[in-house]
Amino acid sequence: MTLYDDTLTLLKELVRNACVNDLTPDSGQEVRNADTLERFFAGTPGVEISRLEPRSGRTSIIVTVPGSDPDAEPLTLLGHTDVVPVDAPKWTKDPFAAEISDGRIWGRGTVDMLFITAAQAAVTRLIAREGGLRGTLTFVGVADEEARGGLGAKWLSEEHPEAFSWRNTLSESGGSHIPAKDGSDAVIVTVGEKGAAQRRLHVHGDAGHGSIPFDRDSAIVKIGEVARRIAAVDLNVAKDDVWQGFVRAFRFDPATEQSLLDGTDPSAYGSFGALARYAHAVSHLTIAQTVVRAGQAINVLPSHAHLELDIRTLPGQTNDYVDDVLRTALGDLADEVEIEHLISEEATVSSTDSGLYRVLEKVLGDFFPDATVVPTISSGGSDLRFGRRLGGVGYGFAVHARERTVAEALGQLHSHDEALYLEDLELTVRGYEAVVREFLG
Repeated sequence: MTLYDDTLTLLKELVRNACVNDLTPDSGQEVRNADTLERFFAGTPGVEISRLEPRSGRTSIIVTVPGSDPDAEPLTLLGHTDVVPVDAPKWTKDPFAAEISDGRIWGRGTVDMLFITAAQAAVTRLIAREGGLRGTLTFVGVADEEARGGLGAKWLSEEHPEAFSWRNTLSESGGSHIPAKDGSDAVIVTVGEKGAAQRRLHVHGDAGHGSIPFDRDSAIVKIGEVARRIAAVDLNVAKDDVWQGFVRAFRFDPATEQSLLDGTDPSAYGSFGALARYAHAVSHLTIAQTVVRAGQAINVLPSHAHLELDIRTLPGQTNDYVDDVLRTALGDLADEVEIEHLISEEATVSSTDSGLYRVLEKVLGDFFPDATVVPTISSGGSDLRFGRRLGGVGYGFAVHARERTVAEALGQLHSHDEALYLEDLELTVRGYEAVVREFLG
């Protein structure tokens, strides 16, 4: 069997194991995929295999191929093995059958991110069978990424930081293409991700009987005004090199490009087409109002209401900065609003001035000689942030065919009828093999 065949066979089994993470502690049961991966590596000479789990069934597997030179740079391939739930009636395919048709493999996790996980594992086994390379190669099949890593990469980085090297790490995603206006090609590498600064805003009012509301201080009216003011906040556009490089890769006309770089005309985001929401997200602090609660009985005026905000920060935007933005938006209501911090994690980004990034540029250049390699950040999160916090660099890497745009790749994430083109699986396998050999050889 070829390396591609090995990868496809493994990918099918990973999908069929249905390690669905619904954010509860005993879901996921990634032990099934850990068992599959251990069988995949069984009998491979020269590998060291370990398994760690903070809770029964929430298993991460670590496979190490020692290098011949202990002073050489190491490389870790970090693939998560859990997937998000499905709304089965909305699927036209069995989400866990790994059916192949129309040049694609269908199923939950095929894109996010089991195709990369399978490619990483297959390349690691190939290198081990050849006796290894100069630098140490580690593959990690990690649990619980879809629930922010509390039982996976976060736990590993905090409780077992020595289990493998975080110095140079590759994970999801990247490798899709920017459809530049002049017809030229650009391919992305994900170098960072936004942070989280979730907030719950509390207000209080007068309790009382619903039949006598006159002259009451209404918590519901107040929380409504809080929501209105938050929605109207004016947020500054990013000024960093990553955002500016992303905009310039589209080859917009000079006026549109300048509007996007200056943030002077929000309507200019329409120029991104299907990527407008993503482009806005990675160039701004975003505040999404997602939950509002008040009251219990229809005949009782509630004395308390709260509004929950899913806030995503750009690199450099601190908790204090977020709270200042909220208080400024609230104006004269600020003293009446209690700001509660929920999940807060600073944004992380890796420099493009690293040996690993230069290898990614070279490999992508070999695949797409006329393309510009463009660093970008993710609007969501990935396990790479834990390695960055430990001082390493981490990049999202895959290889997609020229016609696969960033918008199309993003559109497959957590979608109904999630599917991966088999051509992209083959390209990604080849890409990972090339990167591993170039970086560790």
